[in-house]
Amino acid sequence: MLVYLRLLSESFSFAMNALRNNKLRTLLSLLGVTIGIFSIIAVLAAVDSLDRKIKKDLSSLDKNTIYLFKGSFGPSTVPRWKREQFPEVKYTEYEYLKSSIPDAQEMCYQLFVKSEIIKYESKSVSSVNVVPVSYEFIDIQGLEFAEGRFYNESEANSGAAVAVIGDELANSLFGNVDAIDKEVRLYGQRFRVIGVLKKQGAGMFGDSNDTSVFIPVNFLRRMYGDNNDSMTPVIVIKPQKGIDMEAFKAEISQKLRAFRGVKTGEIDNFFINVLSGFTDLLDGIIANLNFGGWIIAGFSLLVGGFGVANIMFVSVKERTNLIGIQKSLGAKNRFILFQFLFEAVILCLIGGLIGIFLVWIIAIGLTTLLDFEFVLSFRNIMLGSGLAILIGLIAGILPAISAAKLDPVEAIRSGM
Repeated sequence: MLVYLRLLSESFSFAMNALRNNKLRTLLSLLGVTIGIFSIIAVLAAVDSLDRKIKKDLSSLDKNTIYLFKGSFGPSTVPRWKREQFPEVKYTEYEYLKSSIPDAQEMCYQLFVKSEIIKYESKSVSSVNVVPVSYEFIDIQGLEFAEGRFYNESEANSGAAVAVIGDELANSLFGNVDAIDKEVRLYGQRFRVIGVLKKQGAGMFGDSNDTSVFIPVNFLRRMYGDNNDSMTPVIVIKPQKGIDMEAFKAEISQKLRAFRGVKTGEIDNFFINVLSGFTDLLDGIIANLNFGGWIIAGFSLLVGGFGVANIMFVSVKERTNLIGIQKSLGAKNRFILFQFLFEAVILCLIGGLIGIFLVWIIAIGLTTLLDFEFVLSFRNIMLGSGLAILIGLIAGILPAISAAKLDPVEAIRSGM
């Protein structure tokens, strides 16, 4: 054991000497390893951070949550022209389904609308995410409040001019002043603020509750009616826990088809989108991003491996005389082999650690500059280090074998 510890120490010393004595050559050789490890770990860290953010944003939602509307979350066999002819879901359909499907734990009606400008006295905030929704939304989404409350059933049904705003909106409009019961202007109308949400941070698609305002859906329905092309209605359904999802979806389909008068043999003119299908789609995209990152970085690692192999062959050539002396003094072949193999591993590990360090610095910088947390996990650090060691083993094995097979007499003679 002591022999191998001493071998490791000597190999590290040789590696350091190679770095000091041949700085440019070593730098160029390690550059490929550094870039390769940097590329792989940077992609993995970015994708892991995105994956973590998506799971955090969706953690408050049941994966069985259903979004019922004329569009599809994923690819569809229904032609686009036919999908565009599908009718929008109606508020009356929401009321009918809510009263006729007992296995639905919660059900709400939501409109997707374009962003607006919200004002308070002389202050205004643009590009505000407006969320017109019925009162059940809070039980589906699981919103958390810094102060105040969500609007109740009576306020929602009557379309009262009340609003719940995000943390960033509250700070921009009111600063340190209490926002509750203040009046803001939206759609040219006055809304009384009844709640402020806790800070959430950036959403997975750039949206966030921090810059959102929630208002009763019936307020907009009263203003614009149900046939406005600028609004996309959706029925959001949260099923009871433990139910058969396929049977539940079939029940929704049967009820809505009957309500709309869809004839037997005709396709559904709506889509039942389950959130788990959307998350599966996102998981597939993330897997493809990871795969693409590995392919791109693999070329850098290949070039880096050739560079390290080259520097190790040069190192064997320069130390031929020393190898002959070591072998003449009784050094075993495996001692010489391990000596050069360890040196290659140490050189690659240094390059890999530099690449990981660069990812860490960039992650800190981006997290500070952007409202998004980039995370370099311990798993990725260990993966990068392991890859660097593997490259060292592969790149160093042939030079190490050639060094171990040298004849001591010939080695000493050629070094003179």
